Amino acid sequence: MLALSDYEGRVPAWCPGCGNFGILRAFKQAVAELELAPHQFVIVSGIGQSGKFPHYTKCNTFNGLHGRSLPVATGIRLVNGTMPVIAVTGDGDGYGEGGNHLIHAMRRNIDVKMFVHDNQVYGLTKGQASPTTMQGMKTNAQPHGAQAGALNPLALAVALDCSFVARSYAGDHEHLLRMMKEAITHKGFALLDIFQPCVTFNRLNTYQWFAKRVYHLDPTYDPTDRAGAFVKALEFGERIPLGVIYRNDRPLFGVRPAPADDATACAKPFDPTRLQEIMKEFY
Repeated sequence: MLALSDYEGRVPAWCPGCGNFGILRAFKQAVAELELAPHQFVIVSGIGQSGKFPHYTKCNTFNGLHGRSLPVATGIRLVNGTMPVIAVTGDGDGYGEGGNHLIHAMRRNIDVKMFVHDNQVYGLTKGQASPTTMQGMKTNAQPHGAQAGALNPLALAVALDCSFVARSYAGDHEHLLRMMKEAITHKGFALLDIFQPCVTFNRLNTYQWFAKRVYHLDPTYDPTDRAGAFVKALEFGERIPLGVIYRNDRPLFGVRPAPADDATACAKPFDPTRLQEIMKEFY
């Protein structure tokens, strides 16, 4: 089996105690156990502390604009139907700036895995409220408390019939490892929302706060029951479920009958003269 050291990237610059460290460790173990070598998968990220994730992982990487990881991930997936594509975002990056892209990625069911580092604040830009900040929580930018209600990404995903909807927690390594492996091997769009305590800017949703509330779904829970999944997705407060909330194996976006040469677009020869002819149309 591949070793975790095979995925070593740059030295992380996250704050000591940041939940991102737990996510990074679980991810490296997940791809190692799935026997995905660094050259066999790609991570696309945007802006934020989560956006640094592929810098700290040896892999194929595209680090793009704020909220724009899913369009890039979609393009990569469409031209290379064999390489796993993981979009890594934060709650601000993925649910705020990238919210519209998320809606349509779930609707289309593109075979991309989206791992959201959900720390319920903007952790890179000094802790202002994000889409998942709890109403009333005080931040540096909202000293009187966040006025808007928090977005419920899991309920949104179930409503849009997202084919894989799950939640885990950076403080629960074994559970997070299992959820990552299930998401990566799932055929279709997978949303994995990961609670990631921000020890610098979020003094409400701490490790202690989560420890009192999160619980694993019972083995008898049926994630294929959409109505039941919606009820479970709405459960947030004194009790917060972790696990696969909803699963629906539906047709993938962009999958067509194999061409005669049976080659993906990225494997076909590139003729630069064709691009030159196209560019002449814009002169």
